[in-house]
Parts: sequence; C-alpha cells; structure tokens
Amino acid sequence: MAELNCGIVGLPNVGKSTLFNALTSISIPAENYPFCTIEPNIGDVEVYDPRLKVLSDMSGSKKLIYAITQFVDIAGIVAGASKGEGLGNKFLANIREANAIVHVVRCFDSNDIIHVAGKVDPIEDIEVINLELCLADLQVVENVIQRLEKQVKTKKELGAVIEILIRVKDHLDKGKSVRSLGLTEEEKELIKIYPFLTEKKVLYIANVSENDLPLMENEYVKRVREYATAEGNRVIPVCAKLEEEISQLSEEDRQLFLESLGLKESGLQRLIRESFSMLGLMTFLTTGEIETRAWTIRLNTKAPEAAGKIHTDIQKGFIRAEVVSFDDMVTNNGKAGARKVGKLRSEGKDYIVQDGDVIEFMHHL
Repeated sequence: MAELNCGIVGLPNVGKSTLFNALTSISIPAENYPFCTIEPNIGDVEVYDPRLKVLSDMSGSKKLIYAITQFVDIAGIVAGASKGEGLGNKFLANIREANAIVHVVRCFDSNDIIHVAGKVDPIEDIEVINLELCLADLQVVENVIQRLEKQVKTKKELGAVIEILIRVKDHLDKGKSVRSLGLTEEEKELIKIYPFLTEKKVLYIANVSENDLPLMENEYVKRVREYATAEGNRVIPVCAKLEEEISQLSEEDRQLFLESLGLKESGLQRLIRESFSMLGLMTFLTTGEIETRAWTIRLNTKAPEAAGKIHTDIQKGFIRAEVVSFDDMVTNNGKAGARKVGKLRSEGKDYIVQDGDVIEFMHHL
C-alpha cells in the first residue's frame, strides 16, 4: 500500500485519464467528452528503481519489490466548481484527501479533441483550476475565522491562529495560493489542522502531441514552465497518448521503442520519480535470497522508525543498523567486500537513514 498519494487534476479533455491508464495499465474510460471521470480511479504504481536489480543479482534474490506511489484520477473541473458547478463538490472532496497535486495541462492543438473552453491556452486552464481551489479555501478560512473569533474570549491562545488565518484570507482574496504566502514552519504548524487545497505541492504535466517528440518542447510548454518556475513548482512534458501505447509493450520492447524515438526513459518514469520526491519520500533497501526490496520512508527518518516499516517488533527491539551505501555495495561486490574495506557502518538510534542505504537491522526478539 502507498504511503501517500497524488491527485491527478486538470480541465476536462486534457489527457488525465489517458495518462492514468498509462500509469496504472488499468483500462478505464477515456472518452472525448467532459465529466467522463466521475468516481475517482485509484492506482498503485511501482517506482522503478534500477538499483534493485543490481542488488538482486548480487544476492540471488527470488523476487524484487519496488516502492509504490498511489495516483488518484480526479473528475475534470470547470469554472464554478467551488460553487458546485459540474462535479465541483465531488472534485474538491477528492482533492482534499490527496497529499499532492499532479496538474495535467493541455499543450497541443487538435481539431479532433474538444477543448472545454473552445481554445487552447494552458495558463488560462491552470488559472481556472487555481482560482476554484482558492475560492474553496476562502470559504473554509472565512468559516474557521468566524468560529474561532467566538472562542477566543475563553481561549486566548487562539489569537495567534486567527492572525495567521486573516493573512491567509487576504492572500486568497487576491487569488493567490496559500503555498505562495511564505508562512514559517511555526505558523504552518499552528494552522495544520486546516488542510488548505492551495497549500498542497503541485507538479505540472505538460501534455504534448506526438509531433513534439523527442524534445517535447513547444510554445505552450515554455509558458507553463515560466508560470511554474514563478510558483516554485516543476514541469514535466509528457505525451500521454504515446505513454499509453508504450505501457502496452513488454519491458524489452518498451526500451527499444523509446530508443527509436530518441528518448532515454518514458515520461511516466520521470513523473513517478518526481511525484515520489515531491511527497517528501525516499527509499532504503534490503537484500537477501528471499527478496530485494525498496522500503518507503519520509526524508529525515531515524533508523528505528525505518526498522518499524519492516516490522514493529524490529523497531521495539532495535539494537543497531548495519549500513552500506548502494554505491559502496556495488564497488566492493557486496556486503562482505564492503566490510573488508571498512565501508560497512554500525549506526545507532539517532542515525538518519539516507536514500539508497542498504540496511540490515540487529534487534532483540
């Protein structure tokens, strides 16, 4: 099961469901009309990591288990969603449950695929959704302020919370997202029980046509990149139609096909990797004859908590962690070789696990 999930959003007919199909190889409707996606579709997607195969070959593992990222395909939104237009209320409830947002933006011209606004303008499309999310947040913050102002007479500590929320409200009033307000960590902590939609991190997917391969660059993509950079967010150009075709191929044929198009890896691999990173996640690795596995943890996790991912008993009985970096494992042909040259470290309870650490936990039974 995935640690956290990304909600895939976008206006109707921008390629969300096509992208989701490719991501999960789950066949769901991707028809050419608005509101095709009504109930959110959920898919667990493996985070491909070539390090696992390398370790598995060393250990003679019977199986590989990759980390998982969960994607949720959320109904297409239209202007007025915050007032319940289209499937607005359903959309907002679904996106509230997501930990981060993957925002698919149409960056191609086509006479065959209807655009909900009648013209292709990626920045306008982004702003339609951003405005709806701001309006939804504005509704929430106004209600919360009203409620807290009644309680502050008896709970003086709420004064500081109200002050921050008033700043949030003023910022939203200007059509700006909460994430662009620049709150301190302490301020974020004070209002964390109010999960604002516009506080979530965003990864923009610029959906291009097959004509834009292999560079996947056009004027639309450039404009989205400028917009995202100003927000402090990232953009990944992807051809969703091509990705859906690639997802039907075997792994070997997939690589040959990508090379024939002048591509090193699929857009989906970049999307999955970036989403994983955007959620503040990383992996440590375990390897042996039974399996080689990537375990998902948050950044800055200490060794005992990482051990708890494998089993709570290992966390409770934690003694130490025997750690070798992936690079040292490869350079020295495994754990025994790493131990000989002093690259195997014995780490205690305060050790912060690093991405790609190959770990064996010592523990009391």
